[in-house]
Amino acid sequence: MTFSDVIRRSIEFIEKNIHDELPLDMLARKAGFSKFHYHRIFRKEVGVSASEYVRYRRLAFAANMLLYTDDRIIDIALYLRFETQESFSRSFKKYYHLPPGQYRKIMTKLTRQREEIDMKNNQLLKGWHLSGTSPAQYEIGIDREMVHKGKASGYLKTITATPSHEFGTMMQQFKADKYAGKRLKLSGFMKTKQVEVCCGFWMRVDDNFGDVLQFDNMSNRPISGDTEWNHYAIVLDIPKSSAVIAFGVLLSGTGQVWLDELRFEEVDEQTPTTNINFLEELLEEPVNLSFEE
Repeated sequence: MTFSDVIRRSIEFIEKNIHDELPLDMLARKAGFSKFHYHRIFRKEVGVSASEYVRYRRLAFAANMLLYTDDRIIDIALYLRFETQESFSRSFKKYYHLPPGQYRKIMTKLTRQREEIDMKNNQLLKGWHLSGTSPAQYEIGIDREMVHKGKASGYLKTITATPSHEFGTMMQQFKADKYAGKRLKLSGFMKTKQVEVCCGFWMRVDDNFGDVLQFDNMSNRPISGDTEWNHYAIVLDIPKSSAVIAFGVLLSGTGQVWLDELRFEEVDEQTPTTNINFLEELLEEPVNLSFEE
């Protein structure tokens, strides 16, 4: 089991128990590491410490409850393990720049207005576009209720009965010049609902002739069914002959996937690549031409 697998299992536990006490020593013990080692690998994989992750996820839950429930602020604070309403309000204001009461009053109206605008604009997303084998059977958009951090996430979902061999992707592409000769990591958070076949991040590196130099679509570690928010990553080398880097999230068959907090970072050679080498099984010469073996 890799460090990434351990951290994903740890995040899964955090998500399922976000309203319980989650001290660092208990999380480290469940992961099978010392506090120091757990803190180090969690920060390396996710970009923040485990304690910071728990804090901002609780605040994201709180923001959602303020907008989409009528629960009292003190009840939200206690449910999410803040000692007092005052301590919750201080933490919430520091992160969202408004105290909880004002956030509920201002953002409820603003969120509804944005959702109406999103619907009128057919849920278009700046920088992203929809592709795949049958794009008309899929939809991409912004979700302001199902959020991992901040105020919105992106989603890809089926809108018709989609055959299992069809897929849709929400994607971007950009020039590879800045990263040529380096090792690049794409990471982010995904959540799924009723994914029939599989889904996952993908990343592809092409040269000027359109030939694929590096590729990973998580086909060897697919996500399916219903899953809570978790952290996933792809690591690829960017050869000096690279021209274009394409990336996104892919959904095969029916279902819905949300994504949030995507980021790119350069990593060193100690971080293993996830490149799927389709030439690994290429034989030196043809065999069994008489079909006798």
